[in-house]
Amino acid sequence: MATVTLFVGTAMSLTMPFMGLFLTNEVKASPAALGSFMFVSPVAGLIVGTLLGRLSDARAVRRNLLVIGAISGAAGMALFIVVRNYWILLGTSVTLLAIAGSLLAQTFAYGRQSTERTNATKAPFVVSILRTVLSLAWVGGPPLAGVIVSAYGFTGLFVASTVFYLIVAAVTIRLPELGMQAQVKSEDGEGGLLNRQVIFASIGFVLLQGASGLGVSAMPLYITNVLHGSAGDAGLVLGLCAALEIPLILWFGALAVKYDQRMIVILGGSVALVYQGLMVMTSAVWQILLLQVLSAIVISAVMGTGITYFQSLAPNRPGFATTLYTNTLTVGIMLAGPLLGLASDIGYRSAYLMSLIVSALGIAALFLGRKRGAIARA
Repeated sequence: MATVTLFVGTAMSLTMPFMGLFLTNEVKASPAALGSFMFVSPVAGLIVGTLLGRLSDARAVRRNLLVIGAISGAAGMALFIVVRNYWILLGTSVTLLAIAGSLLAQTFAYGRQSTERTNATKAPFVVSILRTVLSLAWVGGPPLAGVIVSAYGFTGLFVASTVFYLIVAAVTIRLPELGMQAQVKSEDGEGGLLNRQVIFASIGFVLLQGASGLGVSAMPLYITNVLHGSAGDAGLVLGLCAALEIPLILWFGALAVKYDQRMIVILGGSVALVYQGLMVMTSAVWQILLLQVLSAIVISAVMGTGITYFQSLAPNRPGFATTLYTNTLTVGIMLAGPLLGLASDIGYRSAYLMSLIVSALGIAALFLGRKRGAIARA
């Protein structure tokens, strides 16, 4: 599954950062049309991913869904190669690419289910390895995309993404179908489906990932407009953070096998409060570079451990649980958008103050989601 994760992550990381630029320069989309595209597409992905996640838990079709997702991604990217009509591209995005968007959730669910057949205790660590591979894809994908766009334009970029999706289809079609997930009774007796833990965990992760997304989105603007650094400085900061995440995700994955995953996530959220508080006070780029150690800890603890945490909350339904986790990232990014717009009006330094407040609310939600017995003992 590491190979599948690498190629899926690369296919997505090639196109996602450049989609806005493509729509603006090639399709000539207006600001309103661009905003609509960037809002409607993730909403469609969220809906389709949720439906497919439920289907994958109800029937033995997870391998088939991986193949269908890869073929849909290849078909969608192939249309982007030749089509420059806004409405056709939007239709492609909310159908074919929305189906392809389920690939990551289904990949992580397949990896967990497969590992549980042989060594269930190692499942959190294996998922962390897959999450590390995804980080590697995002370290290399965007720079590679920049090179391709410079040399071959957006046509070359979408050709490359199509090829990666086809490779995923070729690999996944050779995987065995795992059958139905073994039924595991949840410790709280609520089946792990939309109980209070799942609800508050979802709220907490939307807030924590929204805060993180706001900080990442604001970083280039903060460095160039407030600290008077360059775009290269911003790229260095983001690249350093991504590189630091790789060993940290593996470390937190090992910890997740032995310790309470919810407390690891809360630890990451607590570090986020420190990071964002210090970011508000920064006055030079070198200070931000040093703080990327804290940022990497936050992302590794929250996003790396988060997948296995959600899967543990719904042990009978890995597809649903993993899709729910990825949906919290989507909704978090949607939450970050308006806050970034507000920061553009009142100053980009305020983005990190808003991130601090949102992170604090996220940690509070995770505490509220404790088991009833834990609350009674507190």
